[in-house]
Amino acid sequence: MADKIIFLNAGRPPAIPAQLETPSGRVTDQLARPLHDLRISITDRCNFRCVYCMPKAVFDKEHAYLPHSDLLSFEEITRLAAIFVAHGVEKIRLTGGEPLLRKNIERLVGMLSALKTPSGRDLDLTLTTNGSLLAKKAQTLRDAGLRRVTVSLDSLDDATFRRMNDVDFAVADVLRGIDAAHAAGLGPVKINMVVKAGMNEAEIVPMARHFKGSPHLLRFIEYMDVGASNGWNLAEVIPSAEVARRIGAVMPLVPVDPNYRGETAARWRYRDGGGEIGLISSVTQAFCADCTRARLSTEGKLYTCLFASRGHDLRALLRGGRSDAEISSALAHLWRARGDRYSELRAGNTGAPAEGGPKVEMSYIGG
Repeated sequence: MADKIIFLNAGRPPAIPAQLETPSGRVTDQLARPLHDLRISITDRCNFRCVYCMPKAVFDKEHAYLPHSDLLSFEEITRLAAIFVAHGVEKIRLTGGEPLLRKNIERLVGMLSALKTPSGRDLDLTLTTNGSLLAKKAQTLRDAGLRRVTVSLDSLDDATFRRMNDVDFAVADVLRGIDAAHAAGLGPVKINMVVKAGMNEAEIVPMARHFKGSPHLLRFIEYMDVGASNGWNLAEVIPSAEVARRIGAVMPLVPVDPNYRGETAARWRYRDGGGEIGLISSVTQAFCADCTRARLSTEGKLYTCLFASRGHDLRALLRGGRSDAEISSALAHLWRARGDRYSELRAGNTGAPAEGGPKVEMSYIGG
């Protein structure tokens, strides 16, 4: 398994087009999908060992993390982010691993928050976290310019949650982090629950009931076949339609139109006005046709799909002395060549994994 992960971390630097171009603020791929969202993994380290992401059987005490010199520096991240923004990116999400483990992350947030879109608008700068360090960092992150946070929380039952994070971390500590984020103005806080059959499906309704009427937005995510280490099995997927059915049976729901094209979560609101939930259904209801997201790994590889089998080494261009114009043109060329639609192909294959070889680990490029 370790060999497979190392192989996936390999990547070639993209070619520099002979004719350089000035970014127009919009670039589209082969399926007319614009580049709009950038997810940046800033560390491959995490203090959780969630069974669907970094299981202990693979990421044990002997697991070799990337040396610090391999990681993109804050200056390199910001330089690449500015190039992405020039091509139309309006939303940047910091991920990991656990991004709050990256030392001085507030400085990076401040650097990124200073970037502006070509029209002069502020970026939508967000972060996904397991919540373990959020209580102590929420206010400094907000002060640095972070707009919102998404917190992973797979159960309110302490025994179930400890079994899923596999490091004996308590639910109460995550809830304190959520409260601190809300108090700091990092809202609405989104809470992501990955639903895995036989592990936490009994928590679907209790989670919905707990966050109903709160200022937070709860989202349920189908257990996905990301990477090669989580032992994914279609039989362990609870379809989003079933999640909606279970919640709606006790707290009636009605569908809501999406906020924008490419929104990952289908929206449902409580009929009595008690807020809404989101359902992310990349297994049973693929949304590839509207995917506008690029992913930048911890060491500077560009992935054009969450389920990609290889990346493109932008760090090599940065450290090889290439100009912004050269990197920008290479990026535009890569995005225009993009035709990824893994989830649609998987759905067309009755749920079996699509062809294309082993996939990059979620902990390497974020969710």
